[in-house]
Amino acid sequence: MAVSEADVQQRVTEVLNRSGVSHELLGDLASQLLWRIGRVSDDGPVTVRVGLASSAGLFHELPRLRTASDSEIEAAVNDESLRVEWVGPRLRGAAER
Repeated sequence: MAVSEADVQQRVTEVLNRSGVSHELLGDLASQLLWRIGRVSDDGPVTVRVGLASSAGLFHELPRLRTASDSEIEAAVNDESLRVEWVGPRLRGAAER
């Protein structure tokens, strides 16, 4: 089953609402973010690692992610098993949420 643009927008909005991050803040941060997507192991969950570009060195300290196919990513989104990891120091104000 294909994920529509509307489904993606709805899920992003839900995650942002739970995290307390506004669309505007996400837009402001977008050019400063680095991300990787894949699996730590063949049978592990599809994982998205996200962090500020200033934390790029920390990405290299983590286990390498193996490639996940588009269909694996789509399945993880559909069954809500997609794992998201923040790499680096937490953003200011995140501890208050």
